[in-house]
Amino acid sequence: MLLRHATCLSLLILIGLATTARAGTVGREQDIVDLKLGQRVLVDDGTCPAGQVKEVRGAKMTDKGVSRTSACVPRFGPKSK
Repeated sequence: MLLRHATCLSLLILIGLATTARAGTVGREQDIVDLKLGQRVLVDDGTCPAGQVKEVRGAKMTDKGVSRTSACVPRFGPKSK
């Protein structure tokens, strides 16, 4: 019985971690309103070369909030709207 509860709990934790680690995709960098520390958001605004997409990261905490960094990363899978 205890093993069954532990298995269910660990499954729920894994599902929660998988959904928070996933990077979201937006069309413009201005659409990112609340970037958290360590969060990654893919921006498909056409500024990167073919086959790549811009990745914006919450880099570090400052007194004005989270500072952002961006880099072009390989695009995986088909382009979605």
